[in-house]
Amino acid sequence: MNVISFFISSNCFMTNKELAGLFKLLGDIMELHDENVFKIRSYKNAYMTLRKMDEEVIGMEEKERAGIKGIGKAINAKISELAETGKMSTLERYKSETPAGIIEMLAVKGLGPKKIRVIWKDLEVESIGELLYAINENRLIELNGFGAKTQADLKNKLEYYLQNVDNYHFAVAHVAAMELKSALGNAFPAMKMEFTGDFGKQAIVVDEVNLLVDKALDEFDWASFDLVVVDEKENEVLVNNKDGIPFRLSYSPATTFGTVLLNSFDLPASLEPVTESYEEEKSFFDKMNWTYLPAAARQSAHLWQKAQRKEPVSLIDLKDIKGVVHNHSTYSDGVNSMEEMLLAAKEKGYSYMLMTDHSKSAFYANGLKEDRLEEQWKEIDALNEKYEDFKLLKGIESDILSDGSLDYSDDVLARFDTIIASVHSNLRMDEEKANQRLVKAIENPYTHILGHPTGRLLLSRPGYPIDHELIIDACAANGVHIELNANPWRLDLDPVWIAYAMEKGVMISINPDAHSTKGIDDIKYGVFAAQSGGLTTDFCLNALDAEGFLAKLKK
Repeated sequence: MNVISFFISSNCFMTNKELAGLFKLLGDIMELHDENVFKIRSYKNAYMTLRKMDEEVIGMEEKERAGIKGIGKAINAKISELAETGKMSTLERYKSETPAGIIEMLAVKGLGPKKIRVIWKDLEVESIGELLYAINENRLIELNGFGAKTQADLKNKLEYYLQNVDNYHFAVAHVAAMELKSALGNAFPAMKMEFTGDFGKQAIVVDEVNLLVDKALDEFDWASFDLVVVDEKENEVLVNNKDGIPFRLSYSPATTFGTVLLNSFDLPASLEPVTESYEEEKSFFDKMNWTYLPAAARQSAHLWQKAQRKEPVSLIDLKDIKGVVHNHSTYSDGVNSMEEMLLAAKEKGYSYMLMTDHSKSAFYANGLKEDRLEEQWKEIDALNEKYEDFKLLKGIESDILSDGSLDYSDDVLARFDTIIASVHSNLRMDEEKANQRLVKAIENPYTHILGHPTGRLLLSRPGYPIDHELIIDACAANGVHIELNANPWRLDLDPVWIAYAMEKGVMISINPDAHSTKGIDDIKYGVFAAQSGGLTTDFCLNALDAEGFLAKLKK
């Protein structure tokens, strides 16, 4: 599997993050080859510049790009080459001189170019499989910069990587799935099609996208949809899109389409697979005299019970979200100013925003010391006067320090409208230490919301272990709510714990953790995840208006 695979054409546009990733990859590979440190630094600086930009750089004229700080003449020329040819010849040359397995190692979180170079040159290992074998033989211990502890940590990271190498974030699969569904819909307007499998359940990570259609599969010209056939069976075909994402399409006649769709998802344990023929799923629910339950919510036992009692099921929906909670501006590590963030949220139809820049301990993110807090609060007051129909709230994402305390004095903490408490440092904790640290932060009278409880990065870094029931119980006892961080690389709190949180009376806040105006849109991925966990509107904290939101925070 390639670390990065990109395609440029009139039909496919490279985002700034994708463009930045290519320059990071080039810098990393050059570092593997011990090349000029100044060139390497320029490529990595380009990565940092490009990934934070809002306007898409690949579509700019070369003269326009020349005015961007951090994009010099050489970088600009490479971007033009990418825009014109879809390739960067310098990167292609270095890739051809580097074993594919060595490049793949760059995708392993925490294994940087310097260590990989030592593994490659001193150990003569050229693949992840070889590296794991060498670790099992304790061959890394004597290498420069390694040791028993580093070797054990690397083994865990490699095993985690291999477990997830063929999986995709829901957000990545979702973009590809919507593109294909649109193309198929345009080509065959009368065709029924519905997503099934893990993607249809809105799982946070998927290994493929399953799609049920009522058109015979031998009638499709897959190449016309930019799809490559991988495997074919009767009434089923596996195809890959241009980015290698697998789609498994299955056929059902229209007369049994609803039945097949029903049986592809979770049904109550007491219910046998449906055998009657239904064209639509809803017909089955109507016959049973149940409330219709969306497929994503059918993993939730409490919602099945409500549906079977014919009670309304008020599953959270994107349109229910009123406030954008957990945002960063240029006061810390955000890309946009507070006013730009406010205007973007207002334009998207939200009525309030909680600004939560990083606290002072987050030196790596330009965290706010007390004097800059005063400056920010004055600007928030001015913006609230300027935009009377929108409310900007004063918040902070306060670091939970190693001992569980927050990093401002009580008199400062008391002045915030809302405090989100999160762990960002010293992540290597056992469960006992993590539980103690989180519980102490939860018991702090100024903590309102617990941010991304496990600190995980999906497919990249497992979260630190916690006793979820213990943490949720502590939140319930202390009037603290829990964030479902909607960044598709986090989606933390895990949706499987939503039902327990609701049972204990703990509300969930679906927060984008937005570091730019575009990041606000990640709320939809949090909603998808929340739906799969059965979150109802009445238990979603930011489905309340600003007044209701603040009222719920009072202890």
